[in-house]
Amino acid sequence: MILDDFSLAGRTALVTGAARGLGQGYALALAEAGADVALLDRSDCSQTAAQVRALGRRATAIEADLSQTAQAEIDGIVALVVAELGRLDILINNAGIIRRQPAVQHSADNWNDVLTVNLDAVFFLSQAAGREMIAQGGGKIVNIASMLSYQGGILVPSYTAAKHAVAGLTKALANEWAALGVNVNAIAPGYMATDNTAPIRADADREASISTRIPAGRWGLPRDLAGAVVFLASPASDYVHGAIIPVDGGWLTR
Repeated sequence: MILDDFSLAGRTALVTGAARGLGQGYALALAEAGADVALLDRSDCSQTAAQVRALGRRATAIEADLSQTAQAEIDGIVALVVAELGRLDILINNAGIIRRQPAVQHSADNWNDVLTVNLDAVFFLSQAAGREMIAQGGGKIVNIASMLSYQGGILVPSYTAAKHAVAGLTKALANEWAALGVNVNAIAPGYMATDNTAPIRADADREASISTRIPAGRWGLPRDLAGAVVFLASPASDYVHGAIIPVDGGWLTR
């Protein structure tokens, strides 16, 4: 039956940036589909862990700041997930930061901080998870891209550069790992009501200019991404490689 292909029963996932917002939404969607979930964040993940356990799934919380985590430590994080949950089948590279500053003033710190979390950590986590998945015969990596994987944005040159790079990295890893049973794909969320977009939503003129362009007529919510992440994490997407799926209320069609 087709719905069986969307089941994640018996699988384990690692979700970064899982304490709240979209990351918490991804973690809960995977748990609802049957997966046990490791939750990584620099903040306390106990609330997310409690919700995962309430769904009857195992959860383990890992506190780590990806802006300060060396490659060797990232390898250790993947090893810890395997030790705690027995295996690693799914990686959701969700953690990200943003720094808003005009390009002529954009500091080296803002540039480096964003690229470290939004690109470097994505690659090194994918590399460590990819080794594990290849050795066990397969797995699913889902990167979180953005509308700014396609567009330039305003006041966010480092974020835009990182998200364009995530789109390219998704395709590059898919080319290498598809034949080895590892699917690497990405979701590109549209304008979502999260902490990251709070400054934009607080600007009445900017919020209105965005809302009126979204064909669906509203900003997205974490639940709007649940179907896409379960699809890309499940056997239903076994022949999907290097895809970037917009979940944007139709933003890119305008």
